[in-house]
Amino acid sequence: MTSLRHNTDEQPSPRDGYLDAARDCILDVGWRRTTLTEVARRAGVSRMTIYRAWPDMPTLLGDLMTREWGGVVADSLAEEDPALPTVERLVGDIVGTVQRLRDNELFIRIVDLDPELILPYLFSRRGRSQDGILELTVAALRDAQAEGVARAGNPVAMARAMLLAAHGFVLSAHTMVDDEVSAEDLDAELRLALTRSLQP
Repeated sequence: MTSLRHNTDEQPSPRDGYLDAARDCILDVGWRRTTLTEVARRAGVSRMTIYRAWPDMPTLLGDLMTREWGGVVADSLAEEDPALPTVERLVGDIVGTVQRLRDNELFIRIVDLDPELILPYLFSRRGRSQDGILELTVAALRDAQAEGVARAGNPVAMARAMLLAAHGFVLSAHTMVDDEVSAEDLDAELRLALTRSLQP
């Protein structure tokens, strides 16, 4: 699982700076109060410069979320131990991504102030980040199946089922945490469930 890694040799583009400004706006005032004009002001460029890059805020948000969630995945993959068995590494990547998403300040801000922004990706369609995660997971599953360490099955369906399971641990884990069960306990159960689901 490597294709969402950051390339540290790449120089940030001007668009990255504009996305940084948009991220700061959303963290400060939330999505509904963020405008392209305010993004331009924070980025120190003209409003038309931002409008040439994105015609509206939903388009900008799509690019921002793709970059942000891709970065979360890349950070998780960066901690991979290549010496680990294939299935353990794959499951670790998924659980690590779940944990990082739950702790991501932009994700927390969106869920707290503007949760409706997440709903289309749960009820209507997949986003680019979800497709990227699925692509990585399918490739890792095929490798594991080729090694004989994962059960037979359609790796595309398996990857989608794993992503659906992970959704709940990202969005709803806090509703299941109390004095009896910690977030760490739940993550351990997710790790166990994913591992056992892949056993030959």
